[in-house]
Amino acid sequence: MTAFLVLLLAALSRLFPHVMHGTGYNFTAVGGGLLFFGSRRPRWQALIAIAVLAVTDIYLTTQVYGYPFHVRGYLVTWAWYGGVCLLGGALLHKVTTLRVAAGVLCSATSFFLLSNFMVWAGGEMYPHSLAGLGTCLAMGLPFYANDLASTALVSGVLFGLPVVAARLVDTMRAPVNRG
Repeated sequence: MTAFLVLLLAALSRLFPHVMHGTGYNFTAVGGGLLFFGSRRPRWQALIAIAVLAVTDIYLTTQVYGYPFHVRGYLVTWAWYGGVCLLGGALLHKVTTLRVAAGVLCSATSFFLLSNFMVWAGGEMYPHSLAGLGTCLAMGLPFYANDLASTALVSGVLFGLPVVAARLVDTMRAPVNRG
């Protein structure tokens, strides 16, 4: 149940900045939420995560940005959603600080590289040259920094709070030595 609530919050984190008439500059709970969802749910349920986030893609594209929606423009993004869920299931079945950090780094970096490559390859914003790709990647760095920070924050909370809570409970149950 918790994994589904986290998925819902991840989806809403994409919509909330636009409801408030601002932009989030890629500071969302998506990466951390997908890692958590994937670590807690069976692999096949990555399809549920893809579907939930695909609905936000459709809504944002058509209602917020006012563009026509084309499925082929989102196939890589949807594959990424599924890939991060699978990564969460494979890497975070046993939670350690190093595994969470690796998941955060892989999630944010893969999204940065894939999304910017798709903008460069599929658009006319940047010349189709090595210099154009470099410029595209450079222009995406502020968004990457925000995605990395938000994924680290969300993952730290989702995977770290249960560990902290368990340690507090253990400390409270430990016998007091009044020697």
